[in-house]
Amino acid sequence: MTKPDRPKAARSSGNFHQPVDPIAEAQRLLALLTPTVEAAGLFLEDVKVQMAGAHRTVSVVVDLPETEVGGVGLDAISQVSRALSETMDTDPHDDGQPYDLEISSPGATRPLTEPRHWRRALGRMVKVNAIDRENLMGRILAVEDDSVLLKPEIPVKKGMKAKQGEPEKLLFTTIRRGVVEIEFARLDEAELDLEFEAAGGDAADGEDS
Repeated sequence: MTKPDRPKAARSSGNFHQPVDPIAEAQRLLALLTPTVEAAGLFLEDVKVQMAGAHRTVSVVVDLPETEVGGVGLDAISQVSRALSETMDTDPHDDGQPYDLEISSPGATRPLTEPRHWRRALGRMVKVNAIDRENLMGRILAVEDDSVLLKPEIPVKKGMKAKQGEPEKLLFTTIRRGVVEIEFARLDEAELDLEFEAAGGDAADGEDS
């Protein structure tokens, strides 16, 4: 959503604007927008800022709380988009320059880099690359602050029924990378990476980079 140039008191001294550090601005907006996202019953996953001259593109990623299952619905995305737009419009530290606000939810195949990501994937099949061992495929049974409990899937010949091993605990400190494996038999809203602009356009399937 593109915001028009808005007159503000901060501009009364002239039209000169200090260069904006995208990283610092993202951190500032993270603190500003978190209460709005939480009030909508969601979790603020990330904020990124891209600059093109004095113009900002603010990309906000929201997710469900870690205790919930499924994906963020279109209605929830639409509601939080409006709320975030209002919060940014009343930002007391904004310099009045136009900006684009983009709201999306994380894709199902995003890397699992935090304990909350693993909790959100509870019950899902994941592929794990860990230190000093071969890649492991398994279903998440439980998640603790420092580890995840997986029920491994043992590789079998093509056409044979999959076999499962005994539950195995992996410390997060030993995990190089973890991603959810898409299971088409249970494909649902959680598999979608919904990307939705605050202006009210149609949602579109996103792509993981």
